[in-house]
Amino acid sequence: MTETATRPAELPTGVYLDDTDTPCDVIDALALAPFSSGREPWARSVRLSRVRREATLLPPGATVLRTAVEDGRRSLLAAGDGWTLRAVRWRDRAAHVTITAVTDQLARTVLSKAIRGAAERAPSTDTVSIGFWHLGSHGGMRNPRPIAATPWSQIRVNYPAAVGAGMDRLMAMRGADVNGRLLLLHGPPGTGKTTALRSLAHAWKPWCQVDCVLDPERLFADPAYLMRVSIGPDDDGSSGRWRLLLLEDCDELIRAEAKHATGQALSRLLNLTDGMLGQGRRVLVAITTNENVARLHPAVVRPGRCLAQVEVGRLSAEEATAWMGRPAPSATLAELYALRDGTSAVVTVPEDVPVGCYL
Repeated sequence: MTETATRPAELPTGVYLDDTDTPCDVIDALALAPFSSGREPWARSVRLSRVRREATLLPPGATVLRTAVEDGRRSLLAAGDGWTLRAVRWRDRAAHVTITAVTDQLARTVLSKAIRGAAERAPSTDTVSIGFWHLGSHGGMRNPRPIAATPWSQIRVNYPAAVGAGMDRLMAMRGADVNGRLLLLHGPPGTGKTTALRSLAHAWKPWCQVDCVLDPERLFADPAYLMRVSIGPDDDGSSGRWRLLLLEDCDELIRAEAKHATGQALSRLLNLTDGMLGQGRRVLVAITTNENVARLHPAVVRPGRCLAQVEVGRLSAEEATAWMGRPAPSATLAELYALRDGTSAVVTVPEDVPVGCYL
């Protein structure tokens, strides 16, 4: 074997700065230099949420080389014997820490010391960890956060009897029971679709990770982003857990004219649920929509594709009366809360605009 073949690969780098670059960009470039040159060929990274404000994200003995603050973001560069650290914090208390080092063991050790005690523990009562995806400048980004989720037994009364019976079956489901990849919750606004899905995430917590995609229109327009989300973060396929991707208010994606209006978006959704893309992946997709089921694309609601199709509608007058404890008309859950609490929206109409005319 030649000397060249045994030598660690070195990547020649060049950095060019102009007036569009920021001090944080400079820190990013400096942090990559030891890794790209091969001087510190091992790298370890971690994302954190709920980072304590007093946490330094530095191990003992670190020397801070650069610090930059801009637009709610704080970046710092630090170094020690055989390692370099880059830590970025955001206003929402999320953070990202990367260590490069001369050995993998050193990278692991320094990273462990840097983040020890940095993040607050999520409340253990009636919460579930949900990952939130969005497409950033460096591709798909996932930020996990603890979300309040009331157990289904405590909120079942908020739904019509037929909805409650269907959700009972869903809540009791386990991974071995999955026989479809698409969950469809449709109905008018204010009926509690999202609240039911948070409760479902709580019920499925032992076997299913729930991720919410904040920009579904970009997800199905960008194949690289779709692959990143469908594969999952740092997924080696060994966990055995299912993943539920939550797409809220995707009316334009699944209505009858979706194929014409959104191009390949509908095809990619269907491919994820039971096509080649979904093969070998334990991925479910939950969609909420305000559309009537009659207006949905037939390919979405065809038999065998949906694990569940639940229409979340208004409570009947009888159910609303039982909920309120006094006579009440048929209403959505949001309307009942407004009636019970005596709240109403603040609405003003200009004096010179006749009521009933378009503005």
